Amino acid sequence: MRRFIVVLAFVPFLHGADFDLLIRNARVVDGTGSPWFRADIGVKAGKIAAIGRLAERSADRVFDAQDRVVSPGFIDVHTHIEGSVEKIPTGDNYVMDGVTSVVTGNCGGSELPLGAWYEKLEKGGLGLNVGSLIGHNTVRREIMGSANRLATPEEIERMQALVAQAMKDGAVGFSTGLIYIPGTYSNTAEVVALSKAAGKFGGVYASHMRDEGVDIVAAINEAVAAGREGGLRVQLSHFKIDNKHLWGKSTDTIALVEKYRREGVDVVVDQYPYDHSSTNLGITLPSWALADGREKIAERLKDPETRARIAKEMEAMLKAKGMDDYSYAIVATFRPDRSYEGKNISEVNLMKGREKSVANEIETILDMTAEGGAQMVYHSMGEEDVDRIMRYPNTAFASDGGIREFGVGMPHPRGYGTNARVLAEYVRVRNVLTLEDAVRRMTSLPARTFDFKDRGLIREGFAADLLVFDPAKVQDKSTYQDPHHYSEGFDLVIVNGEPVVENGKVTGKRPGRILRHLNP
Repeated sequence: MRRFIVVLAFVPFLHGADFDLLIRNARVVDGTGSPWFRADIGVKAGKIAAIGRLAERSADRVFDAQDRVVSPGFIDVHTHIEGSVEKIPTGDNYVMDGVTSVVTGNCGGSELPLGAWYEKLEKGGLGLNVGSLIGHNTVRREIMGSANRLATPEEIERMQALVAQAMKDGAVGFSTGLIYIPGTYSNTAEVVALSKAAGKFGGVYASHMRDEGVDIVAAINEAVAAGREGGLRVQLSHFKIDNKHLWGKSTDTIALVEKYRREGVDVVVDQYPYDHSSTNLGITLPSWALADGREKIAERLKDPETRARIAKEMEAMLKAKGMDDYSYAIVATFRPDRSYEGKNISEVNLMKGREKSVANEIETILDMTAEGGAQMVYHSMGEEDVDRIMRYPNTAFASDGGIREFGVGMPHPRGYGTNARVLAEYVRVRNVLTLEDAVRRMTSLPARTFDFKDRGLIREGFAADLLVFDPAKVQDKSTYQDPHHYSEGFDLVIVNGEPVVENGKVTGKRPGRILRHLNP
């Protein structure tokens, strides 16, 4: 198979050269959604300095794109890199997938204090740009622990102060994860109050909504209300139909989003291009069972009457979800016993010597919960809804993943291949999207939502976050059974004017920056 090789021509240093880097003979897909055009691109001091016919201009480095596509670097609006970016600051799995900027702090979970974390990352250096939301679950836990009750007015004031300080530190907005502990114990009034605290500084309200199945309409209404009343743009995270009984109902949820947009609410969505989700094992239990910390959870699981109540509610939850058993739930990471990883709960149950039954599978889940829980992959969505949501023009793409430690665990492949999968499967193979529109969803749409004013487009004066790739060759390689493979086909990835990927390999350079929200 023919492969393109990046050739950066290193010429003797020219004092007064026009550009640090000149990309010639490119098909420019500029991020607007408009048709591609041929041009050269000159980069100087980390910025796009010129676009046009630049063959006669001088440069310290010259790269011949050979009629490949040059696009803005991709912006992943929904990640969870806390704890992993410190270990792998080059962000290898992301930059190899064409991602040059990420937004983290999603689903209500972020670093606190945010300003100190930003400073730590800047000191160590980054391979890609990082912005963060301030998370509701994080600030609630700081003030209330994991208590299963409503917040008092004084507690809400203290949470508002934490949100406001994070926004002053440069948070790009406020996030919630309303199916997770402890945010699930809050009411709408609390979410609105904290949204208002963030809204004084502008930004985005990003919500992992309270429900993505039976009560999804109410959940959308709640999320939009919180953003609207708080004065924030609204990003509905990993938009999906997460209930087998309701597959096909994305027609209704998209229509509701459009209704709000016609009413003047700035609401958009994001998705990952897979029909499997990924989150923790705890979501299979009723939320009350997970309150008040690990000791209380252990007490409940040891008490026969309480354990039976939990199991009964879990069986009802399973049926409500449209599932016959837990074979849809696959273990991604289980540190107490790595042999579980890659196997579904039905298989783990048999490994433990139990007969196949829902009751026994529930016991297996409760045993795993008592041992610390697990990270899971869930096959809970229908491809029809994935396609329909993807066709919706206001859908951005996001991995909902973290920076992967290569070879460890059985993570969801979205952490390695989200963007390559869109370009390979949904553009090249299935023609769900055009190349230009797919690039728009990965670049200018997230940039305008999160107010990254100098990114997401190929424009003079914008940050030189750029990709060079052949759309006929880009391919995701990560699978559910064999996830640890980088995407292929992104030959050159540039962050702030510096190559972080050359010839399809990570360079180790760290030109990334913190993307702080500019407070009014």
